[in-house]
Amino acid sequence: MAFSVNTNAGAFAALQNLSKTSSSLQNTQSSINTGLKVSSAKDDAATFAIAQKLRGDVAGLNAVKSSLDRATSTVDVAIAAGEAVSDLLIELKEKAVAAKDSGLDTASRTSLNNDFSQLRSQITSIVSNAEFNGSNVVNSSGDAVVAITNDTGSNVISIAAQDLSVGGANVTLTGTQSIGTETAAALVVTAIESSIANVNDALSALGSGAKRIELQRSFVDKLSDTIEVGIGNLVDADLAKESANLQALQVKQQLGLQALSIANQAPSTVLGLFR
Repeated sequence: MAFSVNTNAGAFAALQNLSKTSSSLQNTQSSINTGLKVSSAKDDAATFAIAQKLRGDVAGLNAVKSSLDRATSTVDVAIAAGEAVSDLLIELKEKAVAAKDSGLDTASRTSLNNDFSQLRSQITSIVSNAEFNGSNVVNSSGDAVVAITNDTGSNVISIAAQDLSVGGANVTLTGTQSIGTETAAALVVTAIESSIANVNDALSALGSGAKRIELQRSFVDKLSDTIEVGIGNLVDADLAKESANLQALQVKQQLGLQALSIANQAPSTVLGLFR
């Protein structure tokens, strides 16, 4: 090998190796700092692209969770209103049956009819106030409950509205009926019995819909968690391994610096030729 002060091949080789070590050390430090072995496209373009796609899926599922939660709350309000209406219908039936007693005096019948009117008005009040986030599922022009179920919003769960208003499709008791006479009370009893059956059917439909939403919400939680784990498997760093790499690379860097220092001293040996 020729001696030259212009070209130091050993120093070049040492510098190249030191640069590689420094680059590896920088990557390891980045993995430790971020907890990710793939934190950008330049680390691993294909893996990063897959991870980003999966992160988009998770973001979509977060929106699904919000939609399902809103639907759950809306249906819960409707069910609470339906149960209250059902209880009131039972009380109304008690008043109507009592009014069928031919032995009642006028004062007692009037009192029963007043109670009956107040209870019927309470049904109207409950139905009109059974609203959540602007949606009322149980009034005469009720809104269907719709919730998205997938990360693109293309699939939905829909729960039909149930009309529980007085004189509506389910509560056939009208707002003008009374129990002021024995004959009127008999007609009211028939209407209330039909209404109770209808309201129970409506509650069954709402309850089934609520259960379906609950099951879908549980599934979305599990799906989201599974995707999160999948993303972690792709991009998360093994910190135990990276810690070991860090120690090794730090020692390697120090050795590289020593090698470069030795290589840089090589041209000075030429001076010995001129003594």
